[in-house]
Amino acid sequence: MLSGTRHAGVLGSPIAHSLSPTLHRAGYAAAALPAWDYTAHEVDEGGLAPFVAGLDESWRGLSLTMPLKVAAFDIADEVSDLALRAGAINTLVRTDAGWAGDNTDVHGVARSLAEAGARGITSATVVGSGATARSALLGLVALGATRITVAARTPERAEELRRVADVELLVVPLADWSRTGDAAIVSTVPAGPANTAAAAHLGSDLHGVTLLDVVYADWPTPLARAAREHGATIVSGLEMLVHQAARQFELFTGTPAPVEAMQSAGRAALGHTPDA
Repeated sequence: MLSGTRHAGVLGSPIAHSLSPTLHRAGYAAAALPAWDYTAHEVDEGGLAPFVAGLDESWRGLSLTMPLKVAAFDIADEVSDLALRAGAINTLVRTDAGWAGDNTDVHGVARSLAEAGARGITSATVVGSGATARSALLGLVALGATRITVAARTPERAEELRRVADVELLVVPLADWSRTGDAAIVSTVPAGPANTAAAAHLGSDLHGVTLLDVVYADWPTPLARAAREHGATIVSGLEMLVHQAARQFELFTGTPAPVEAMQSAGRAALGHTPDA
């Protein structure tokens, strides 16, 4: 049985901006787990394998951010079906067999949308076709979506998403997208030109629509502002981040995550208010 400090941490490059230490440490404090600590480490793809190989048994879990979510497949001793479908590992959990790769981004998408009222949806839109779009698609499927539109600047790249889930998938160029009755929208594009472009295609009446924009640092984004002005319920990427971190917390510690404490810590760090 382990004694002493139990370690967890977040790896990536760049890593200085990461909110993960703030969220996990707030969780440890609220759950009365003084034997746990959580640290950030600058690690690139070439450094991932040697870093993980050098960790002793006191290390119980790792959060992975860019550019390590694909490289982690090479070092995981076992991989969850969800991570395989998402094509990304953002979580490594110490087990008796070694390191188990998992994906909690999907949980983050689904949980943050559900808490905002997007339950039992049948149709939805994903804006963007990058790595996060896979997790967004799977999160929407978990909420019941069977018809999903993907609006992307590079539609040919979005075609790869057809292999992710067994749903009716419509791929359209972002410039041609027009929202038509979808109850949920997940934007996976940065707060830049694509985000601004998407805002122009929302339509004028978004009452009953929930928009999750995965951006959290530059908040609210042009897309989020436009959606709120037209009546949508908007969800910051911070909420997705908190819920994926909460799931990691539970996988690492075996303890229910104090989600509200983690949310409060994240909002305080970014200067967000609950209705921002």
